[in-house]
This record gives sequence, structure tokens and C-alpha cells, in this order.
Amino acid sequence: MRSDRAALSILGALDDLADRQPQDRAGIRLRGVEALAPLLANDGSLGALAARTLGSGCRPVRAILFDKTEATNWALGWHQDRTIVVRERRETPGFGPWTVKAGLIHVAPPADLLAGMVTMRVHLDPVPADNAPLLIAPGSHRFGRIAEGDIDAVVERCGTIACLAERGDVWLYATLILHASEAATRPTRRRVLQIDFAADNLPGDLDWLGLQGGEAAP
Repeated sequence: MRSDRAALSILGALDDLADRQPQDRAGIRLRGVEALAPLLANDGSLGALAARTLGSGCRPVRAILFDKTEATNWALGWHQDRTIVVRERRETPGFGPWTVKAGLIHVAPPADLLAGMVTMRVHLDPVPADNAPLLIAPGSHRFGRIAEGDIDAVVERCGTIACLAERGDVWLYATLILHASEAATRPTRRRVLQIDFAADNLPGDLDWLGLQGGEAAP
């Protein structure tokens, strides 16, 4: 994101959004936030970045605001994001298992659907090496859905990159990529808006829940 007047305006709007969320939770799932709609549209300042990869038909399908602080200095081991959020549970071949998180219906889709998605991270704070940058295993998304027992071997084969960032930087990566996050060694506030984008419709009677309507969910 460029450090010009438009970028500063976007960051200011996202700062306001972050400040209105509960401060004691590591992650907040966002829905019905009107300020996000123009930014995430495929011709918006952020959505256009995803559209360059997925095409003009892409849409945001999930948004989470992460706020890692000294009080919420969590860590996550190596994993893939394997679920999507849908409007209703409709049994569909290849989709499952089903779970409910924060009152939202999640399901694991076929790997080829996840392979057609990208994830964006918009950094509202600097993320140097000691403030828990996202770790990725480059190229690991090409292995499809990776069995839990094979994750360590794939990480060793692919190597790791720490996604360092300055305020306003945007990272875009394949949703299926293996990633992890360590606890910060010098924790300060580390706010990241993460958005999943998809270009494909879901099969049968399944439908993306999307970001419109409702309120932020814990």
C-alpha cells in the first residue's frame, strides 16, 4: 500500500475499525462492517490487489481482525487454513467435516476450491522479527491438502520465510500455504486485517456467507 494520502486515509479508517473491536480477544471475525465494502470490492483499493490474481469476479468471503498484544501473545503451529464459511449447512459431496465457530457455519471443501483462493493480510502496525511475523513455507500450497503427519517434512523441504512488514504493507498469499506464528519476543500491538478472497461459486445449494449483514463475531 503506498504511503500517499489515499493510503493514509485507508489506514485511518482501519485504525478506527480496530479501535471499536473488543481489546481482549486475539481475533475477531468481521461481518456487516460497511466501511470495508468499498475497500474490498474488486475495484477497491484492497480488493483490486486480489483481483489481479483471481480476476475481476473475485469477492471477499471472510475477514478476521487479529490484534496480538502483550496480553494476547499467542502462538500457532504450522497449519493450513482448510475451512470456509457458508450460509447454511447443505450436504454436498466432497465437503466436510462441518463445524461451528463463533456462531458461523464452517466446512472443509475440496482442496481444489481452496487452491483457487488467496488470503490478504493488511498490516496496521510494524511487524519486525521480534513482533511475531507470519511464517510461511513457500511453495507448500502446491502439495494440496497436507496430512498432519506430513507437515513437518513439507516445511523442512520448502523452507520458511518470515513475512516482515511496515505499517501499511500488504501481503497476499495462496490460502492453502502452510503458515505459523510464534509468540512475540518483544510484544507490542500487532494488528492485522486478514481477508480471504474467492472467485468461484460454491456447488449445489451451498452459498458463501460473505461479509454483508450481521455484526462482528468473537
